[in-house]
Amino acid sequence: MNHTAKADSVIRRALLVIAGARNMPVRAILSVLLLVAVAGCDSQADEAQQAPPPPHVSVADVLVRDVDFWDEFTGRIEPVDRVELHPRVSGQLVSVNYTEGQQVEKGDVLFVIDQRPYRATVAKAEAEVQRAQAQVVRSRGEAARAERLSQSNAISTEERDQRRAVAAQAEADLAAAKAELEMAQLDLEFTEVRAPISGRTGRALVTEGNLVTETTALTNIVSLDQVYVHFFSDEQTFLKYNALARNGERPSSREASTPVRIGLAGDQGYPYQGEVNFVDNRMDGTTGTILTRAVLDNPDGVFTPGMFARVQLLGGNAEDAILIDDKAVLTDQDRKYVYVIDDEGTAVRKDIQTGRKADGLRVVSAGLEAGDNVVVRGAHQIFFPGMKVVAESVEMESGENAAQLTISQVRSEADANSP
Repeated sequence: MNHTAKADSVIRRALLVIAGARNMPVRAILSVLLLVAVAGCDSQADEAQQAPPPPHVSVADVLVRDVDFWDEFTGRIEPVDRVELHPRVSGQLVSVNYTEGQQVEKGDVLFVIDQRPYRATVAKAEAEVQRAQAQVVRSRGEAARAERLSQSNAISTEERDQRRAVAAQAEADLAAAKAELEMAQLDLEFTEVRAPISGRTGRALVTEGNLVTETTALTNIVSLDQVYVHFFSDEQTFLKYNALARNGERPSSREASTPVRIGLAGDQGYPYQGEVNFVDNRMDGTTGTILTRAVLDNPDGVFTPGMFARVQLLGGNAEDAILIDDKAVLTDQDRKYVYVIDDEGTAVRKDIQTGRKADGLRVVSAGLEAGDNVVVRGAHQIFFPGMKVVAESVEMESGENAAQLTISQVRSEADANSP
């Protein structure tokens, strides 16, 4: 039996004695009442000894600063340039000059088609050019003689004009022969299939010995120096951005480069920076979304086309916003509130209205003001407003960056709060 129970038992017995004794002397009655008073005091002392100490909590001053709001989307990495490589002439493939998946530069020879028939065509065209040149020389000479003979009326005007026409025809034949030679030389050059862009190659779709034509796909190349991030925003978000642009609160992404932050599947946060460079001209009626494209540099080859990407798009800003850690916010049915510690170490409840998140902190649109210190850790130990606490000041940190308590810290706090 504890002290409180013993005291209650003594008090009950004393009262029974007083009630049952009709002729008890006054001195005896006073002695019994003194005993009751002593028992009550002992009970109160025991209760005072058993009352737990005030809980230890961590408090942080609210932050007041200008913030940017970032809207989150899901996107995909796409190449800026993508080429499906086809030959420009037909023939037998005699060599593949690259390793699949290799980084190549613009102009590198990747495939070679049998050049022998094209060399023969070039030689034939060169011979035709030489024949046409000889014909030009002969026809020019005949035309010049005809001019001299015509001046002395040694030949007729008709014959002179005929020789002029033959010379002009020879000039045209030479030009045609040179054009044929140029085409033959281009076809010979096209037997070496070169990379039209710098980038990473895909797998070879044909191997040596195969007959290829202009419709045969050889491989594909994607550029990697820069990449696109394609993401879709819903109609409500699109309308919100348009309204902000009309009000001058946010520049239109069609007219200015809106910043974006990118994070990959294995990244913490959004470590990469880019900007929007295209917004589609129509809303997809099937999905109710509109395509937005951002571009970012990829000098280290971190991004590979087809990757999943987490995207944050700058959606607005606010001046002198009040920010707190989400861990400080408590919920009472449909109301949100926090505990603020006053100068006397008493927990005071304040109902608040919360807004969007900015840099991992929650914006409070109503209910708090600059200078308030909010309980950010240990609020679960405050059972009712007006409760006394022992407050320790800490820095306001976002839930993403705040350090977690170690096991030893948890145990030390538990020991400090134990009776």
